[in-house]
Amino acid sequence: MKMKKLLSLLLVLALCLGGMTALAGCKKGEKVVIYSSDEDYINEYFLGRLKEKFPKYNITIEYLSTGKNAAKLQNEGKNTPCDIVWGLEVGYLDNMTDLLADISDYSKDHYVDDMKMGGDKYLVAHRYSGCMVVNTQLLKDKGLDKPASYKDLLDSQYKGLVSMPDPSSSGTGYIFLKSMVNAWGEDEAFSYFEGLKKNIKDFTSSGSGPINDLLMGEVAVALGMTSQAVMQINEGQPLEIIFDQEVGAPYTACGYGIVKGKEDNKAVKEVFDFFYEELVQEEKDKFLPETIFKDQVMKVEGYPTNISYADMKNNTADEKERLLGIWNKKGIN
Repeated sequence: MKMKKLLSLLLVLALCLGGMTALAGCKKGEKVVIYSSDEDYINEYFLGRLKEKFPKYNITIEYLSTGKNAAKLQNEGKNTPCDIVWGLEVGYLDNMTDLLADISDYSKDHYVDDMKMGGDKYLVAHRYSGCMVVNTQLLKDKGLDKPASYKDLLDSQYKGLVSMPDPSSSGTGYIFLKSMVNAWGEDEAFSYFEGLKKNIKDFTSSGSGPINDLLMGEVAVALGMTSQAVMQINEGQPLEIIFDQEVGAPYTACGYGIVKGKEDNKAVKEVFDFFYEELVQEEKDKFLPETIFKDQVMKVEGYPTNISYADMKNNTADEKERLLGIWNKKGIN
């Protein structure tokens, strides 16, 4: 009898240990880590949808600015905990294709021609543009003119009342710099920013910072994201979007991919499929509607249509590094 009890206890213990091992293996397979350079409010939306779709998975989204995202991935290499990289500028993605898995099974037939980039390594997630945004109430209160162009912002009436993202830390800030370099030439563009610095209250670390400054009444003019401005206008804020007609609206494309070695993980693939099949389109419908797909329908109320985009040629990671080297050497920020 004692021997039977002992055997029973050993059997129960073996089953428990086996179950714990199975659960541990399952838990490891269910974890999905996403490095995202999207804005916080979009990341929050995605995380909610992912938890709703995959309640048994442990999914985390870690926000990193574009430069930090790329640097972190390059530094971590094959040992990165990241499974999916999201919303990273295509210039950076083009420079790290060796870290990305082959995703050639995902069709690009539904993309417009200029967004069919990335080869077999990544897909475009969205295109976003920048613009001037003014607080119309603050302009009125201070008796200031409404600017019509970037060059208008050099006027001393805007001293301490302009905010823009720092190109060194923000992809949004950089597209303003790059668009002006392409439009005016390098010398004139940098000379412009050296003059603009006199009126800048704040070089923010993120693309959303200038419009946040605008909403708090700290500045009257912001160089910021069109999508964020539209969202705030739709919420009743006294803001107005202005595009410089000479330069056009600066823009960039951002993409997403799977880190090499993670493509056979079932949970990672299911999450990536969900982005491809649903979340990319949902982001267009709710936040970033600028065209990347054929026959794309504008669903965001009040979003500018027929945007005249700036010349953004040679928008590569190497060119960005070069221009930011000049920016930092000049100490503009």
